[in-house]
Amino acid sequence: MIVATYNVNGVNGRLSVLLRWLEERRPHVVCLQELKAPQEKFPEIDLAKAGYRAIWHGQKSWNGVAILVRGAAPVEIRRGLSGDPDDLQSRYIEADIAGLTVGCLYVPNGNPAPGPKFDYKLRWFERLTKHARSLVKKETPVLLCGDFNVMPTELDVYKPERWTDDALFRPDVRAAYANLVKQGWTDSVRHLRPDERIYTFWDYFRNAYARDAGLRIDHLLLNPALAPALKSCGVDRHVRGWEKTSDHAPVWIELAAPRRAAGTRKR
Repeated sequence: MIVATYNVNGVNGRLSVLLRWLEERRPHVVCLQELKAPQEKFPEIDLAKAGYRAIWHGQKSWNGVAILVRGAAPVEIRRGLSGDPDDLQSRYIEADIAGLTVGCLYVPNGNPAPGPKFDYKLRWFERLTKHARSLVKKETPVLLCGDFNVMPTELDVYKPERWTDDALFRPDVRAAYANLVKQGWTDSVRHLRPDERIYTFWDYFRNAYARDAGLRIDHLLLNPALAPALKSCGVDRHVRGWEKTSDHAPVWIELAAPRRAAGTRKR
């Protein structure tokens, strides 16, 4: 089973890139972020023709998250995080996929920092951490993945000394991510490749992709019930080099087929 996360940076503007990658990689489950499309403009029909059923939480111009499943329909569990009734940004959606719980998320960027946007990012992280606390304890497999907008360590950023004041690398943001992982989550890519410099994002400016001046900000976290199923991982970084592509590359993991907990019935 291949599960991937991909900040597509505009699902309609990058649709040809997304479809090309889906055909090439053939993932079973895909979490998309930054749809930049209102609910009614999501390309449901085009994705269905490619073999994928979807749920999505769209938003005009910015944000937006979606979960795609090849050959089956994801069953929506939740959209949005509790704790702030005034937060209307489309940043979280959760689904059941044949007994696997998948949470797709898009953490706020937070820049400029300090400031209101950075404060919102920290509050959003607190709400995510609270929700994740209930998920990590499940006896059934759970996956949290998406664009976390944080580089956890210096190994995850090109020239870290240049990022010390950025909202993606400030100590309090890195601490928020560390506190989340300490609940019992496994950072799948870093678990399998503990000492390797791996990037998932390259800015459009300053020839960043060609210079390999990147960041690792897209993560897939596994709860203890799912972690033993982790087999391999990768970043399809060549996709970042395609024409009219996102500034992110798809990140994927390979899992052994999750087992249903005793007494769990099919829907």
